[in-house]
Amino acid sequence: MSTLRLVKEFGLTGGIGSGKSTVSALLAERGAMIIDADLIVRELQAPGERVFAMMVERWGSKIVDTDATLDRGAVAEIVFGDPAELDALNAIVHPAVADETSRRLDEVRDSDALVVHDIPLLVQPGGELLTSRELTAWLGIIVVDTLPELAADRVVASRGLSRDDVEARQAQQASREERLAAADFVVDNNGDQLALAGEVERCWQWMLAGGAKSAPDEVHP
Repeated sequence: MSTLRLVKEFGLTGGIGSGKSTVSALLAERGAMIIDADLIVRELQAPGERVFAMMVERWGSKIVDTDATLDRGAVAEIVFGDPAELDALNAIVHPAVADETSRRLDEVRDSDALVVHDIPLLVQPGGELLTSRELTAWLGIIVVDTLPELAADRVVASRGLSRDDVEARQAQQASREERLAAADFVVDNNGDQLALAGEVERCWQWMLAGGAKSAPDEVHP
């Protein structure tokens, strides 16, 4: 006999500089349980963890910093622009992240939690999803949308990266159009913080109502 599923799960994504992390934090303030894929990756890549060991086994001490932690810059230099090396990294990291995600979901399986899977690269270049809809119980995908030029301006101002570096990273990600095509709900972050707060509240009400099946007209570019 099947039981009623109480947990409501959603995917959240957005390109570099979109403000996805801010949206994630605002949803957490409203009571969402955030499963942050980037944070999980960092935890699994800590010294002593199996993912760290597997990465060092493949790429050697050149990816280890002087303090014995992972040199993320060195890893980025290896995998950016080299599809084979990126595939190798993904083959190490993704299964471990999936296992940890499942473990965290098991902790709230019998609750009425609203769970947000915060995955920056959920939409891949070309529009394919990193996590197929058929393999999840998600009630919708939330996309934080920002004009690429505005997103680049924000990253340059906040992180001190050059515009060329930011634009190169944007080029490695899905396009704005590809992310919007995957969206069940779009959070418009082309305005100020007050406007964003209103967008997040609108999204929260949509989530409470059950997501995609409850209000398809809420999606807008």
